[in-house]
Amino acid sequence: MSPRILTFGCRLNAYESEVMRGHAETAGLEDTVIVNTCAVTAEAERQARQAIRKARREQPGARIIVTGCAAQIDPAGYAAMPEVDRVLGNEEKLRAESFGDTEAPRVRVNDIMAVTETAPQLIEGFAERTRAFVQVQQGCGHRCTFCIIPYGRGNSRSVPLGEVVRQIRALVERGVAEVVLTGVDITSYGGDLPGRPRLGQMLRRLLAQVPGLQRLRLSSLDAIELDPDLRRLLAEEPRLMPHLHLSLQAGDDMILKRMKRRHARAEAVALCDELRRLRPDIVFGADLIAGFPTETEAMFENSLALVEDCGLTYLHVFPYSPRRGTPAAKMPQVPAAERKDRAARLRTAGEAVLDRFLDAQLGRSASVLIEKQDAEGRVAGHSESFAPVVLDRGAIGTVVAARVTGREGQRLTAVPLDQTLSPAA
Repeated sequence: MSPRILTFGCRLNAYESEVMRGHAETAGLEDTVIVNTCAVTAEAERQARQAIRKARREQPGARIIVTGCAAQIDPAGYAAMPEVDRVLGNEEKLRAESFGDTEAPRVRVNDIMAVTETAPQLIEGFAERTRAFVQVQQGCGHRCTFCIIPYGRGNSRSVPLGEVVRQIRALVERGVAEVVLTGVDITSYGGDLPGRPRLGQMLRRLLAQVPGLQRLRLSSLDAIELDPDLRRLLAEEPRLMPHLHLSLQAGDDMILKRMKRRHARAEAVALCDELRRLRPDIVFGADLIAGFPTETEAMFENSLALVEDCGLTYLHVFPYSPRRGTPAAKMPQVPAAERKDRAARLRTAGEAVLDRFLDAQLGRSASVLIEKQDAEGRVAGHSESFAPVVLDRGAIGTVVAARVTGREGQRLTAVPLDQTLSPAA
């Protein structure tokens, strides 16, 4: 039985799971479950522990290896679980020898803050995917008061451009049409490299050196760090998809200050206005935290209003979750019921703006990457704005020009343009 990977959390974890899959298969690991954990919220950790227990019930003879941010931060806690055979840290999980060494210690987790480089990892492709994630950066040099992730990932460090190009060329040669560049804080890219290239400069050179790449996306961006070259590239380069996910977190200046964020509310609104002028078809997603410590109803209303003021479309809403060891955990807490209620209100606002956006796509053209076949035999993928789209036909792995004809819940339906007979078809 080939190794089974259970992945929680961010796109970077998804990328690293594919690296581990390759190492585990090369090492000949059979009947093994690798659990790649997330520590961003208490709920993420609860789900990982639940998955570990379930894996043991389903595969009583399997070897269970636990890794990821939660394991990096609390290796002893996961090692104490009777279901767990090995615990690997975030650096160790990317080393081939961690999977081939049968005499290795049961717990292998180093001091992540001592790591100063990010080793490039070449992946052959992604299981059952036509979109691939490529790591360009690791760790974070900032210390937001709510965030435990730097203690799981270490300080910011970048993958040199040459290695990024090498990986993406290999993926394109294997038929990958779309690549997502990922990291913990990719807008800090290059600060540790010779010449200190910014993210925009790296993207421009990457696209020039890999002309066969059809579509490029970026993972979550810090709103205050978008450099001028990246802004110009959004205006000039059609292969850079017009969908940005911004790490905004809140829409009230006092809360942003207490979070130790580096932007003000007005700067977030101005950025979205500017980028919309540069790329009129751009669509924004955002992370927002509801019920941060000391948040009053009036402060929350400022965050709620940010959805409209920034013109956000895709919301990723978290009710605040205290993380032991962070400054915010020691601040006066908002009652859990209020946090939950505010998160629900933000999600309701998000559903309303997403409905409006999807309705506005009816009758418009879209460029759709065909990614899979659905249960009804149709094909499904995402448009350039990352809207889910269903078509009656199309080859998986191709980018199809289509016209949107309707909606099925939060998915659009479309027909290939060569099938469109008239504006009313």
